[in-house]
Amino acid sequence: MEVKEPLRTTQLDPKFKFEVAQMPGGESIKYCFQCGKCTATCPIRRFEPAYKPTHIVRATLLGLRENVLSSDVIWLCASCYSCTERCPQGVRLTDVMRAIRNLAVREGHVHPFYRMQGSAIATHGRIFKADEFINEMRANMNLPPLPPVNRKEISTILRDMEVNKFLTTERGGE
Repeated sequence: MEVKEPLRTTQLDPKFKFEVAQMPGGESIKYCFQCGKCTATCPIRRFEPAYKPTHIVRATLLGLRENVLSSDVIWLCASCYSCTERCPQGVRLTDVMRAIRNLAVREGHVHPFYRMQGSAIATHGRIFKADEFINEMRANMNLPPLPPVNRKEISTILRDMEVNKFLTTERGGE
């Protein structure tokens, strides 16, 4: 997450860190003292230099709400809990990241990858279309065919969970 232009105090939301802390899983964010152990431990960081958990936490604590919630890097956490296990302050960073992503979704910032997965589930009942080729492959491995999907039930779940609104709008609600 990179800020390319100078920040203005009008861009800061001093309540943002408290909002994250009130979300399930976000309670421990205020204990972070920026030691960097989470970033040093993170397996995703080894492959994606832009993913710096300490920067995400710092931006959240500073109140950079829009920068954090609209960032693509918040979606990179693999939920492996390596950072949580090694944090000297007991920050449950994996849970904090989930809280941040939940806030992002609530405000309409859904990463395109998750939109694609949700659309596939809405269309096929799975993340992929289970056609005859898939079932032939399964038969060759002595596996039974995939069971049929109850699309009406899935449609009802997606509607009741209000997932459909995130599948049809563009990123960030724009």
